Amino acid sequence: MWKSRVTIAAAAACTLVLSACSGAGTSDNASSSEGASEITVLMVGNPQMEDIQKLTADNFTKQTGITVKYTILPENELRDKVTQDVANQGGQYDVVTIGAYEVPIWSKNGWLHELSTQMDADAAYDKADLLKPMVTVASGEDGKMYGAPFYGESSLLMYNKEMFEAKGLTMPEKPTWQQVADLAAKADDKANGVAGICLRGLPGWGEGIASLTTIVNTYGGTWFEKDWTPKLNAPEFKEATKFYVDLARAHGEPGVAQSGFTECLNIFSQGKSAMWYDATSAAGTIEDPNASKVAGKVGYAYAPVNKTDYSGWLWSWDWAMPKTTKKADASWKFISWATSKDYEQLVGKELGWSRVPAGKRTSTYSIPEYKESAKAFADITLDSIANADPVNPGLQERPATGVQFVAIPEFQDLGTKVSQEIAAALTGQKTVDQALNDGQKLAEAVAKNYK
Repeated sequence: MWKSRVTIAAAAACTLVLSACSGAGTSDNASSSEGASEITVLMVGNPQMEDIQKLTADNFTKQTGITVKYTILPENELRDKVTQDVANQGGQYDVVTIGAYEVPIWSKNGWLHELSTQMDADAAYDKADLLKPMVTVASGEDGKMYGAPFYGESSLLMYNKEMFEAKGLTMPEKPTWQQVADLAAKADDKANGVAGICLRGLPGWGEGIASLTTIVNTYGGTWFEKDWTPKLNAPEFKEATKFYVDLARAHGEPGVAQSGFTECLNIFSQGKSAMWYDATSAAGTIEDPNASKVAGKVGYAYAPVNKTDYSGWLWSWDWAMPKTTKKADASWKFISWATSKDYEQLVGKELGWSRVPAGKRTSTYSIPEYKESAKAFADITLDSIANADPVNPGLQERPATGVQFVAIPEFQDLGTKVSQEIAAALTGQKTVDQALNDGQKLAEAVAKNYK
């Protein structure tokens, strides 16, 4: 979820092989006889993942003798690949990155190893240090953890303080969406290549739909009512979507329908947008002067609202172990290293404290160096995570959990198809009404499975 470091798109589809200097066994026999083995890891192409790729050979591999073969993919491609491999029991990967949507569904299906046993058995791992919301979203119905959080996040609004000061603009700490739209209109400077705001519009249930659904929630809308009645063409859902489409078309970045997390990260960090609404985890990259031209020039506000007090999403990128792996011991060694307190110290000392994969451990926010580097956004991050409510994120009861998604197996396909309809509205190929009426039909087909 996460070139200079920021221009990761070109490298995102690369497969990276990291080998230990001290020798490498590549089979289970080598693992048992020589203390060395190789594991395969499939992960999303976000900055935090690029960092772990850089650090693995000289640290994890040297310490354990285990080499790591990484495959890094953009978010939408990652979701397709990991679902195909894990759901079909393909067994191509020993460790994969999945999130708050997949963990409860896939653990129920019996596709994942539970990790609580290993966490509880390792006192140094300090499972109790993990933030409770991240434990919850990485757990199955049985209360056991099937994912180990690499980093956690909610969502917030980032803004370029220099641009705001130049135009005499003031950002409230807790803005409304209407205030954001007004500010975007004033900050917009297309003549100089600067958008008023960057918003995800890229099709994909975890891309454009994630942002849009938080707006729908705070406008009083929902995908489904408690009895599974679809509400995509209800007034509240339409109002929120029309607001989002109008704002993106009027003051958003060029090519908004092709912009996701990575694209907006590039745009905002290069000073090409006055505001950006996205994941709290993006702030660490934004504040890294090696990756961002706006480091030290950014202000942070809570996720904008309309009718609710908070509207930030809740997500974690988790390391998970498919049941098909034949290298569970080596895989757990990697997972425990990658999510440990020691790994955070390693990132901070080797790459910079703003780049620590945060949002998962209480102790992270007591590290003096991290507190200093993250002082502009750490409190908002923690408060947003604490107040994100996956059970009741809007104004009405829901039939399934999820802030920016609906935690049912069908949502992966439904959300993606609806996102394509919204993209058509963003490009002017359809009206919002047409897009949501077509989306309503798709949701009605899903609802029949639950009525």
